[in-house]
Amino acid sequence: MFDRRLITHFDWTLLFAVLIIAGIGVLNLYSATASWDMATPYYLKQLSWMGAGLLVALAVCTVDYRHLEHLAFFFYGVAVALLLYVILFGKTSMGATRWINLGFFNLQPSEVMKIVMIITLGRYFSRKGAVRGLSLRDLGGPLLLLGLPALLIMKQPDLGTSLMLIFIAGTVVLFVGVRRATLVSLALMGLSAVAGGWFLLRDYKKERIRTFLDPERDPFGSGYHIIQSKIAVGSGGFFGKGFMKGTQSQLSFLPERHTDFAFSVFAEEWGFAGCLALLLLYLFLVIWGIYIARRASDHFGMALAIGVVAMFFWHIVVNLGMVIGLLPVVGVPLPLFSYGGTSLITTMIGTGLLLNVSMRRFMF
Repeated sequence: MFDRRLITHFDWTLLFAVLIIAGIGVLNLYSATASWDMATPYYLKQLSWMGAGLLVALAVCTVDYRHLEHLAFFFYGVAVALLLYVILFGKTSMGATRWINLGFFNLQPSEVMKIVMIITLGRYFSRKGAVRGLSLRDLGGPLLLLGLPALLIMKQPDLGTSLMLIFIAGTVVLFVGVRRATLVSLALMGLSAVAGGWFLLRDYKKERIRTFLDPERDPFGSGYHIIQSKIAVGSGGFFGKGFMKGTQSQLSFLPERHTDFAFSVFAEEWGFAGCLALLLLYLFLVIWGIYIARRASDHFGMALAIGVVAMFFWHIVVNLGMVIGLLPVVGVPLPLFSYGGTSLITTMIGTGLLLNVSMRRFMF
């Protein structure tokens, strides 16, 4: 029998916040690509993905999230199989093999893996929490679950997504609770991995890091993106140049302005005031997600909500850090803002999980 409380407890606040950010993103995409001659403009494609994402989010709401706990390892196995398929038979573009060509849609399994990792870790820690905090031995299982997909994604190569996976998992682990000695050990292991990882990076990744430290060393090559992005953000001033009046974007100085650097277009046209408003919307989304986690009726729901919030938070931080030159360019999209079907659908699945946990907070 259908429980009417599910409708009365539906989280309209969260859904409206998501739709407002996505709507601003579509308007920004319209401005960023207005001069491009295309049969189907990017903003219309983004709208269609948004419509599909909304349906997916609502579909996710209809299934009690606690059923996902039993299917977590099945999803994990399927996602790892898809990552292996990508390496063997995936579609290659611009030197990276990240997609599966489905004809009407290029599926990027590494994006799907973020949601699957959240569900898997939620399942793991809901049954193996530690009262005194997790020891290094307790983290052996989660590290293995994280390590395999992270390595497969890095092999594509996609350093940005593999880092996102590590950040999301790390946030969930911190939420569960870690002993101080474990934190120190993990920090030392992380520093060793960073030092050793430098020698495993491909030349273009090393060049991105060198460019991040000194963009002027190659202003017309690898430093071009960062320099143009910083000019666009800075030239917006307090109130911006106005909608579709940004010179860096409209005159095509700014590369990748519909994906990784979509925020640079927005900053140039709407200035500090517009950026502040957008950042407040994102901040509200993150705080509301934490609020949902605190009210969840069980540990699995809490872990799910925290994992989704971590996914939103780290994407926002890393993307904004990229476009203003505080972090290296690693190809991380801004949620609900950057163009991309898989990224948008993944974000909407995360939104659906938050809605699901929120509307079932009264069920025990």
